[in-house]
Amino acid sequence: MTDEARPYGGGTSDPALKRVRTRHFQSAKEQGIKITGLTSYDFLSASIFDEAGVDFLLVGDSAGNTVFGYDTTIPVTLDELIPLTAAVVRGVNRALVVADMPFGSYENGPDEALRTAIRFMKETGCHAVKCEGGVRSAKQIKRVVRAGIPVMGHIGFTPQSEHGLGGHIIQGRGDEGADQLLADAHAVQDAGAFAVVLEMVPSEIAGQVTEELSIPTISVGAGPKCDGQLLVWSDWAGLTRGRIPRFVKQYAQIGDTLLEAASEFCAEVESGAYPGPEHEYGE
Repeated sequence: MTDEARPYGGGTSDPALKRVRTRHFQSAKEQGIKITGLTSYDFLSASIFDEAGVDFLLVGDSAGNTVFGYDTTIPVTLDELIPLTAAVVRGVNRALVVADMPFGSYENGPDEALRTAIRFMKETGCHAVKCEGGVRSAKQIKRVVRAGIPVMGHIGFTPQSEHGLGGHIIQGRGDEGADQLLADAHAVQDAGAFAVVLEMVPSEIAGQVTEELSIPTISVGAGPKCDGQLLVWSDWAGLTRGRIPRFVKQYAQIGDTLLEAASEFCAEVESGAYPGPEHEYGE
C-alpha cells in the first residue's frame, strides 16, 4: 500500500505509526487496497520489512526449510517457532505478526488448536495465528476465534499435507477441484477467520473466491485477483539458492551479494589485506 492509500495511519513517512489490526484487512478489501505480506523469522529482517511498510509478517513453518534446513515443513515444532516469532514481534512497530501453527499442533481437534494458539499469544506477543485446511480445520478455527484470537486460514496447496496431496501440485483445477476450493474458502470464512491464504491455485478460481468472500484473500501463487500478496522472503530477496517457484519475483539477489562478500573476505584475510591500519585500535 502507498502512504496515500493506507486506511490506518501511513507508512514510515508518518511519525505517528499505528499498528495494523485485523480490522484494517477488512477495510483494505472494502476499499480495494492491496495488502502486502512477507515471511520473517528474525529481529533484523522484521525491523527492515516493518520500516518498509509491509502490512503483515508471517512467521511461517517455512522456517523448517529456510532456518532449520529440513526438507519439508513437517518436522518443524511449536517450540522451534515460538522463539522465532518472539524475535519478529520485537522487531516491529507497525506490522501485524502472524504465527504459523505447525503440523501436529492443531490436527487433533479444537482443544489442541486452542492450546497452541494460546502458547503463541502468551509466549511471543504475536497478533494472530494461521492454520492450514478449509473444511477439515473449520472447528479448530472457530474454537480459537471464540477465545478472542484472530485466525488467518490457508487453503489450496497446504505444505503440511504435501504427502497426502501427492507433492507440490496446483490445487483448484477442474470442476471438482474448484468446488472443493470454494467449499474450503467458505468454511474458513464461516468459522470466523479474518483472512485466508490461497496457495498455488489458478488465477481465475482465486478471483472467484475473492469475489465470493467478504474476508480478504492473500495470494501465494494465486495470481493478481486476490486482495493481497505474500511471499517467502528468502525466495523474494534471492537468498534461496537453486530453483524457486514460478510465482516468485526476485526483487534482489542477496545470495549472490553474500557469496561475493564472503569470498572477498576470505581472500583478504588470507592475503593479509584485512584488517588494515584503519581497522586497528591504538594504545
